[in-house]
Amino acid sequence: MRPVRPAGSAGFTFIEMALVLVISGIVLAVGVPSMSNWILARKAVDAAGFYKDGLAMARSQALSHNSASRLVLIDNANGQMDWRVDICFPNDSVPCTDSTGSWSSTTAPSADDPDGTGGFRSLLRSASNLPPSDAMVGSVLSAGADEVYFTPLGWVDGRMSPRISRIQLAPSARRSGAFAPIAVALTLGGIATVCNPDPADRSPKKCPPQ
Repeated sequence: MRPVRPAGSAGFTFIEMALVLVISGIVLAVGVPSMSNWILARKAVDAAGFYKDGLAMARSQALSHNSASRLVLIDNANGQMDWRVDICFPNDSVPCTDSTGSWSSTTAPSADDPDGTGGFRSLLRSASNLPPSDAMVGSVLSAGADEVYFTPLGWVDGRMSPRISRIQLAPSARRSGAFAPIAVALTLGGIATVCNPDPADRSPKKCPPQ
């Protein structure tokens, strides 16, 4: 014998199910892009930290080794920039520039390193984990610069030009508006800070003028 269904306990009607599906679709249409943008914004903050760490590392190596140092940006296959930190020991006759001096590499220390074969080898960090360039675009100021040099005192070497003074990260055209641009600015004193490149910003987080 078939059980009698109690009054008021009928299942979903087709209209009710369709309504649930429509509401679910709206929630997904609104929520998924917002979540995607939030994730990209967090990755942009992490990317800024990645470049800030590189600049801080270059300065700290100059100070700790009483040497010259440099941070070099290298194009990665994902459209972003790896960084590498080298050191060099200048003397009165041979300065450490882009064309002179014995610089460390990732496989060998500088020939002038007082620690000999056990000396500092260049540090290379890959940008492979950063968002690709079709989501986030990185740019460098001064235009065309891919290096910045530090003195043994940790100051930026102003004799070397063009030099990196700011690394800026912004959403690509495809992801326009996904997050506010963010930058890493480098002072002449060698201090790197994450800042807001928007010229209209009046908060303490605004990037220093170029």
